[in-house]
Amino acid sequence: MMTKQEHVDHWVRTAAEDWITVETLFVTGRYMHCLFWAHLTLEKLAKAHWVKNHDDNIPPKVHNIVWLLDESGVDLGNEIMVFLENFNDFQLSSRYPDYLNKMYKICTKDFATVEMEKVKEIRICLLKTL
Repeated sequence: MMTKQEHVDHWVRTAAEDWITVETLFVTGRYMHCLFWAHLTLEKLAKAHWVKNHDDNIPPKVHNIVWLLDESGVDLGNEIMVFLENFNDFQLSSRYPDYLNKMYKICTKDFATVEMEKVKEIRICLLKTL
């Protein structure tokens, strides 16, 4: 049976593995996919916080980063939470055909560069506060 810390470490480790994918996708110009995996990275770090701050070691099967952080008592400030609320679109919208064309048009290199700067900042903050 895994300890609480081993569960937290699982989420952190898999987020780190996903981050490698994020960086690779960005370099290769696959910006929408990069942002999808960036969302997954932040989601996993939010789940690490959820596990850390709850009795249960298995987080809810939800993908909303804002909800996970709120439920974990993690306060990153209003500006970041608004960013994350919008960033949640990359988890859901990029999965369905009617949104794909819209998402591909939005996800230019310039757009992805700006988004990734914020994601990097949030990722480091979430890691430091674990």
